Amino acid sequence: MDFSLTDEERAIRDTARQFITREVMPLEQEALRRERRHEPGLDRSELRELQLKAKKFGFWGLSTPEEYGGMNLPAVMQSLIWTEVGRTFVQFKFGGEADNILYYANDQQKEEFLIPTIEGDRISCFAITEPGAGSDAANIKLSARQDGDDWILNGEKTFITNGNDADFVIVVAVTDREKGVRGGGTTAFLVDRAMGWRSEFIQTMGEGGPASLVFDDVRVPGRNILGEVGQGFELGMKWIGKGRYLIPSNALGIAERSLGMAIEYANTRETFGRKIGENQAIQWMIADSEVELEAARWLILRAAWTVDQGEDPRHASSMAKLYGARMVNNVVDRVMQIHGGMGYTRELPIERWYRQVRLMRIYEGTDEMQRLIISRDLLRGYTKIGGHLA
Repeated sequence: MDFSLTDEERAIRDTARQFITREVMPLEQEALRRERRHEPGLDRSELRELQLKAKKFGFWGLSTPEEYGGMNLPAVMQSLIWTEVGRTFVQFKFGGEADNILYYANDQQKEEFLIPTIEGDRISCFAITEPGAGSDAANIKLSARQDGDDWILNGEKTFITNGNDADFVIVVAVTDREKGVRGGGTTAFLVDRAMGWRSEFIQTMGEGGPASLVFDDVRVPGRNILGEVGQGFELGMKWIGKGRYLIPSNALGIAERSLGMAIEYANTRETFGRKIGENQAIQWMIADSEVELEAARWLILRAAWTVDQGEDPRHASSMAKLYGARMVNNVVDRVMQIHGGMGYTRELPIERWYRQVRLMRIYEGTDEMQRLIISRDLLRGYTKIGGHLA
């Protein structure tokens, strides 16, 4: 059993780390200053400039198929790169990406939506969550009623990432209530903002914020159906599933960077005539953080490996999401405690991470939903204790 990275994986990982260190981290102090003024850390043009710089390094479309100019990297490699991105709190991500379910588009839709999104000319968002349908995605109510060749959409989506900036939305709507959401009663639509939906900013404890999307008799042509009628819920689950190993991959980077800050601080900060790292209480916080971080790393890489093997990744991804999200919350909390009052200020990124990582236990599947999935798989015999080694 070999736990080492291949030469190719290490080379790509190190190049990504070099880019983040040289090009993104120097922007952190300015980003903090802007956020203290309640401004975005990076505006859209600055993010675009960084993405184009990354393209020169060879990073463009990590998961995008080569036929669309992407790298089409294996899941393990994507996980390693998302960890590197997590090392900085600047809201950067590599360009050349599109929602995974946009590849179900037909040729006309690819020209209008997929390719401009990959090239960075358009911004998309995905909308399934509603005020009464968060973890219970099967309870969605936003309706789509057929009117000739068109569909009329009415209802609301909420907590939609990129909803305030998006040029178009992939929205899942109920098209046949009698069939039910899981029985083929929902459909995904590609809806331009110009068709009439509006977004409303939602203030949260984190930086930036999601949006509520309001649809009031929004008319959508039938040619804008993504996939097939009745396939909406299935596509929605495919969209959500991808994030369940990438989110904790990002959490690894946050935990590694913040724990490194704590170790450096413990080795330099003195109280009562000695460095605080000599105190057992500090040593135990550092030790516990390292153990949890390493445990999360292997759960996450195993989930990504499962994807690369072509196996059903849901069980492994749920374990990675559950443990990884809780791990980074624990680590950042300890790092703040080690830094004391300074950790609580907005002069350092620690309090920002403290607010940011709390969301990881909620979005794209709460802790409770991951526990439900994991226990259900075992109770119903879908998987065995010990997974692929059982």
